Amino acid sequence: MLNGGREDWATSRRVAKARLLLEPAVQGVGGVWADLGCGDGVFSYLLCTYLAPGSQLYAVDQDAGVLRQVARNLADHCGNVTFHATRADFTRPLSLPPLDGLVMANALHFVQQKAPVLKQLVTLLKPGARLILVEYNTRQGNYAVPYPLDEDDFLALAAAAGLQDAQIVARAPSSFLGEMFTGLAFAPE
Repeated sequence: MLNGGREDWATSRRVAKARLLLEPAVQGVGGVWADLGCGDGVFSYLLCTYLAPGSQLYAVDQDAGVLRQVARNLADHCGNVTFHATRADFTRPLSLPPLDGLVMANALHFVQQKAPVLKQLVTLLKPGARLILVEYNTRQGNYAVPYPLDEDDFLALAAAAGLQDAQIVARAPSSFLGEMFTGLAFAPE
């Protein structure tokens, strides 16, 4: 359940929109994954449904209360995926195992100096691992998206961080800031 039990994960409109954004980037994946800045866990939930049995998922957020709620929400949804709620600030060095994939959904727009953070996060990735970024496709910030980045910014950041084959794999309309996009890039082999 979402929002304290008032909304079912499977029928949530927010989850349906997130599915459109995440699904093209995670088909057929498994291993060890992290959802950085996981918030209420919508993308963590989806990862649990996509990852192969035996995979591990680290949901990372600074807010211990949010993580407790995410853990409760996902208790019945992760099936054969081992779930870890991890309290940490992703802008600082993280203590995670080497990752096969990393998702950042609506998280990087809270970081003013994105390049050093992204370079640090790339060090967590195994060779060939995926970095998936979901963001609003705008350069106009506001109170909720203080440091936005559009898809061109993502492509440039990915290249500067040493990632390969950066591409935009999905877009979806957003009533909040016009459009969202999903960027996908790979750690060097």
